[in-house]
Amino acid sequence: MTTTFTATASGQYWTWREQKIYYVQAGQNLSSPPLLLIHGFGASTDHWQKNISELSREFEVWAIDLLGFGRSAKPNWQYGGDLWREQLHDFISEIIKRPTVLAGNSIGGYACLTVAADYPESVAGVILLNSAGSFTDTNPLGAKKISPLQKFLRDLSQSLLKQSWAISLLFQFVKQRSQIRKTLLKVYINKSAVTDELIANIQRPANDLGAIDVFRSVFSSPQGKKVDELLQTMNCPLLAIWGEADPWMNTQARGAKFKEYYPSLTEHYIKSGHCPHDDTPELVNPIIKDWLKSWA
Repeated sequence: MTTTFTATASGQYWTWREQKIYYVQAGQNLSSPPLLLIHGFGASTDHWQKNISELSREFEVWAIDLLGFGRSAKPNWQYGGDLWREQLHDFISEIIKRPTVLAGNSIGGYACLTVAADYPESVAGVILLNSAGSFTDTNPLGAKKISPLQKFLRDLSQSLLKQSWAISLLFQFVKQRSQIRKTLLKVYINKSAVTDELIANIQRPANDLGAIDVFRSVFSSPQGKKVDELLQTMNCPLLAIWGEADPWMNTQARGAKFKEYYPSLTEHYIKSGHCPHDDTPELVNPIIKDWLKSWA
């Protein structure tokens, strides 16, 4: 089964554990490692359109929809880093068939780290773009201390998110087009990038059968290994690109923690939001290309 993705990439399906997984591929370059792009929560391969076209001119580029997102299947399973780690490792082993550079945004970045830590033979390098994932230290350098009231409200919200009715209400709310637009405008600095097409690409999979079960599972499943645990077992080139205008994370504090546990890290702080690859691709694409050429 093949569908049109962009002018430079076609989409196909791979069967993994009896589930359909959507991916795209563009470009050829056997002299350097292939590049696999991994989206964040609620996104898909569509979120990399501005990168695939540019990067595939010089590199072999792949992008994949994690199980539960995009055009991939959405079975009622337990979702989290462990599941996506296995999916990505098997995809590299069965489809790409050589060590790969993994690039991930947000929760996709965390998924990259899990593969690099547990399956180093599959990973040639890792690129993180405003990567998600918690550290063992719950109050990292530069983090603001919260008041007792803030802690109470946080604990209350976490308790509610374990309730099925609360998850259902939240899911119906966040997948509304108006709410998707509002959220994107908050986390993008380039407001013109928040297009009707982008909103539709995010909303469409949220209407698929099983999407609410994925949403519920992501919030209720046990957390995987901490980022510092993963970093301490990794041994590959690592690039971190931080959109400094991200309202969801203190990028300077997170960057300092990454550097603490991975001193060989290469990092760039740019004027961008939570999704720098789509927000400001004119800044991100050259950084990725230059970094890959410097060692690959």
